[in-house]
Amino acid sequence: MSSQEQQQEQQTATISSNLSDNITQINSIFQGFPDLVIREFTIQSTRKAAALVYLGGLTDKNSVNNNVLEPLMFQLNMSPTVSISHLIAEDKWRAISTAILGGSSVLFVNGSAEASILDTQGWPQRSIGDPQIESSLKGAHQGFVETGSQNIALIRRYIPSTELKIKELKVGVRGNTTVSILYLGDVAQPEILEELEKRIQKINVDAIINAGELGEFIEDNPYSPFPQFVSTERPDSAASQILQGRYVMVVDGSPNVLIGPATFVSFFQSIDDYSTRWLISSFIRVTRYFAFFIALFLPAIYIALISFNYVVIPIKLIISIGESRERVPFPPFAEAIMMEITLEMLREAGIRLPAPIGQTVGIVGGIVIGQAAVQAGIVSNIMVIVVASTAIASFIIPNYDMGAAVRFLRFPMMIIASIFGIVGIAAGLMTLIIHLVTLKSLDTPYGSPLAPVRFTDWKDTFIRAPLWIMKKRPVNADPVQLDRQDPIPSKEKP
Repeated sequence: MSSQEQQQEQQTATISSNLSDNITQINSIFQGFPDLVIREFTIQSTRKAAALVYLGGLTDKNSVNNNVLEPLMFQLNMSPTVSISHLIAEDKWRAISTAILGGSSVLFVNGSAEASILDTQGWPQRSIGDPQIESSLKGAHQGFVETGSQNIALIRRYIPSTELKIKELKVGVRGNTTVSILYLGDVAQPEILEELEKRIQKINVDAIINAGELGEFIEDNPYSPFPQFVSTERPDSAASQILQGRYVMVVDGSPNVLIGPATFVSFFQSIDDYSTRWLISSFIRVTRYFAFFIALFLPAIYIALISFNYVVIPIKLIISIGESRERVPFPPFAEAIMMEITLEMLREAGIRLPAPIGQTVGIVGGIVIGQAAVQAGIVSNIMVIVVASTAIASFIIPNYDMGAAVRFLRFPMMIIASIFGIVGIAAGLMTLIIHLVTLKSLDTPYGSPLAPVRFTDWKDTFIRAPLWIMKKRPVNADPVQLDRQDPIPSKEKP
């Protein structure tokens, strides 16, 4: 019998009533665990031998000493009080070893065929702080952390309702990661929950480390460049999506949560849109869509106009462009590819370096390299303007995953433009539209409310209508209950 089969047999067995046999079994299961603590002692009130087992790095030692060991070792009454909020009796080794690996401590008493699992978790964790990626001017300054229970508590602060339901699933043969699905029981579509559970339960891997890995396993189309789940580190954004009838997946150990089903327009919405006056929010949202097309098509349009369709350029502008390009030895496509790759390398370098150095490298590197390239005659001035405009437009997109998809798709568009000109750009745009129309997220249309057309949801698509007008939940979330606010009676004139 192999060591793995022996370990599996040990895991499925039940514990013994003999304390020394249980300690021997614990040492066999947790062989090679230098942080394993087995504290043997005598219960003062019953004079029975006992042992408390836990992992030192995952357990709150103050809770163990003050709330468990002290009352058991020094209280003389017949029923010593253990000050632990959660206590479970268990006789299976599999559940006991899982509890120990999860930070709980386990109490074995000689003569008892059951062990007590005590909730004494206390692993290292960081405090709640500002979101690092999704900054906000008027939103909350709290971001998710790497502890799933704390992330759920942050969401509960925004939705203190008994209808906020939580479905817990375990993923991973070795990691045994907890995935919590949060939703409103009287609003969310049950069929979507069934589909979501089915996909998560089919995952058969060692462990899930973060929410991004979970999203890749359960997305509808793994070959699409577009994200099919909204990833956020903001509890207020997650709570807002739950109130619309969507599902939020909290992965224990990840500072981000996944929101689904997602639509294309949901990646252009920000929490600041709903804390700013609707006219200003609508203007900013239109700017985001405009920036999306600039970031995706501007370099391709430059290549197409200079290489093929220069007759549509005004004569004065084409003379200026010709003067700027007279020393450039490369065709527009090579010029654009060179500058775009340089821009992506600068962006990646700015992310990997420490924050103060990264900002300096990004700004100084962009200015120095651009100016030096122009003076050396490698690129033209107009190309530097195009690249800079493209970079600024890509930063306006509020969701990082959607911005990354735009940066990736920019290169195929440039290749098509260099071969077919404006006709190639039009074909590429039509291909993207067809792909977005056919794409789904948890079996719901990704292009909604544009395809299929749902005019009731247009109040929160290209513009953000006043809040008192948006009395219905978005249909694209497929909620069971559409009403989210009572009609506001009109004010009577004096």
